[in-house]
Amino acid sequence: MAMLLRPQRLGIDLGTANSVVFVQGKGVVLEEPTIVAIDTSDLSIIAIGQEAKVMLGKTPESIMIKRPLRNGVIASSRVTQELLKYFITKAIGRIRLFRPEVMISVPVGINSVEKRAVIKAAVSAGAGKVYLIPEPLAGAIGAKLPIHSSAGNMIINMGGGTTEIAVISLNGIVIATSVRIAGDEFTSAIAAYARRERGLIIGEQMAEKIKMTIGSAVRVEKQEEMEVSGRDLATGLPRADIFTTNEIAEALKAPLGEILASLKKLLERTPPELSADIIDRGIVMSGGTSLLKNLDRLFSKALGVPAYLADDPIHCVARGTGMALDYLDVLDKTITTIG
Repeated sequence: MAMLLRPQRLGIDLGTANSVVFVQGKGVVLEEPTIVAIDTSDLSIIAIGQEAKVMLGKTPESIMIKRPLRNGVIASSRVTQELLKYFITKAIGRIRLFRPEVMISVPVGINSVEKRAVIKAAVSAGAGKVYLIPEPLAGAIGAKLPIHSSAGNMIINMGGGTTEIAVISLNGIVIATSVRIAGDEFTSAIAAYARRERGLIIGEQMAEKIKMTIGSAVRVEKQEEMEVSGRDLATGLPRADIFTTNEIAEALKAPLGEILASLKKLLERTPPELSADIIDRGIVMSGGTSLLKNLDRLFSKALGVPAYLADDPIHCVARGTGMALDYLDVLDKTITTIG
């Protein structure tokens, strides 16, 4: 009996800071920073992903490092197209019989112009059929929440550029909000704190390392310490200093406060029947930024609702985009389709 040939199907979590590719039948096959290095003389792309990230803060004038997405939406169409072409080729190879079907996650609040920009970039990059799915819905599917039931499921997906919060029921988003504060904002807040409080200028990569190593959403009794290298604000000379967990908790207080305020507003607008379900089921956290230590403690205490990490939170959205391709018939009102 002849084999039934069909296009390969893949889901892409196209994030501001990092992108993850899921191929049906294989799982997550690729995870790379959403960064490109461009030669300023002829605007050609010389490096993509991890290869480009290691150049951050170290390039001569002839090389520009660019993030083609800002707050989860396309800031540079041409660069995003090249980025998607690189991801698709690396995930499924250059030689293929059919153009692949691609499901891409997008922030919940993007407009039709921003959606068209994503679709155009994907088609130009070699995709056949293109589907767009709201990030929190993809995250909920990837976290294996029972979104088909009439009960309310609340998810907060925290990426690099945006924090997406949604209440989901009966395969659709009942209420949602998108906050343009997430991991990148946390990194900037740490760098600003080091400059303001210690007179130490540090780069983006060092600030990110601090966040991941000793960062905490709340103050703790047993603090961790980390030696941080940078440039002295007064002398301009290299200097190292010791930072503690509670200092980083203080640095992150403002951006975390804004996310908490958005969470509270969404809970206040949630229908009472679904609110009761959320109190019972809790809030699920996904996305790379949700790994910040003690974030569940902060949310649980401030909201009076239990919060917990999804399994493998970094890959929830990518896994959900791939899984959603099998449920197109029931998700048709939530998904944008082209092709």
